[in-house]
Amino acid sequence: MKDLVFFSSPIGLGHATRDVAIAQHLEGISKKFVSGAGAFRLLVEYGLDADNLYSPPPFRVENGKLKKPLRWLFSYLSYYNECKKISVKVIESEKPSLVVSDEDFASLVIAQKQKIRTVIVTDILQSRFASGLGSVIEKRMSSGMRNIIEKCDLVIIPENGQSEGKTVRVGPIVRNVTESRDQLRKKYSFDRKTVVASIGGTDIGRFLIDKTVEVFKKSEIDADLVIVSGPALRMEQVPYRNLGFVQNLHEVIFAADLVVSLAGKSTIDESRHFGTPGIFIPVKGHFEQEDNAREEGYSFEDVFRLEKLVLEKIDEKRDPRPFDGARVAAEMIKKCL
Repeated sequence: MKDLVFFSSPIGLGHATRDVAIAQHLEGISKKFVSGAGAFRLLVEYGLDADNLYSPPPFRVENGKLKKPLRWLFSYLSYYNECKKISVKVIESEKPSLVVSDEDFASLVIAQKQKIRTVIVTDILQSRFASGLGSVIEKRMSSGMRNIIEKCDLVIIPENGQSEGKTVRVGPIVRNVTESRDQLRKKYSFDRKTVVASIGGTDIGRFLIDKTVEVFKKSEIDADLVIVSGPALRMEQVPYRNLGFVQNLHEVIFAADLVVSLAGKSTIDESRHFGTPGIFIPVKGHFEQEDNAREEGYSFEDVFRLEKLVLEKIDEKRDPRPFDGARVAAEMIKKCL
């Protein structure tokens, strides 16, 4: 039996990243994590008790553009139903006092049916992947999501802003470091100006890695390029250093002089937290990434002027804006136990 079971969406690494940050402030509380894919690997490498039970449907991306979103939507619905079956078994086995979900709605449905207190961590209140007939189906899904959220005892939104009732905006949730930037630069052998190209926990950002490598090959950028290809992308014979999967990507971001990344919320928040300049390119048609990129002043088309952007940003002054969302979120969760 656990005090709480934490269901972390395995679609990318961003959910698990912020859930690790919260877990670091939940000392003395027995907890089980449920996730899958690269997210499970991240949780385990942080020493958390986690089960690898979820297998999310992959996005299909060609040349940086999301393809066949309606097909993905139907795959997600099948995945969602499978997750409900898994959640039943986990909750019956662990008998938690509290279920915490980071955008895993299946577990919330099961917990709420069993009258178990629920907490959701989310920054998405509706989905906008499909168009045409698909958008009608998606709107119904979004309505169902909102109903589930409304039934939660606590809604944690990792953004700055006004809290209202049980909906609490705690600010961005990021992992902190225990070493100085100089120590981390030495740790990762960043001896010169260093640009880090990162694409998160899936292979959908291959186009951005390829474009960044192309830019560095043909230009005279006076900096080292370091690639973080993540747990899902296998890259061979890349003429630049590739760290592959990095457990502590936030340390690499802190140590870097510039980050080139997909527009995932966690990477953007870590970049802002540590003051590392960033260029954030979304997958075209991925509404969440496009929204995140727009807030930072970027769009998919910026991939075609990447060289100019790197040259502009490489010497930009650091501007750290520390956040305390992880600690605040953990305190709110503790109050629900």
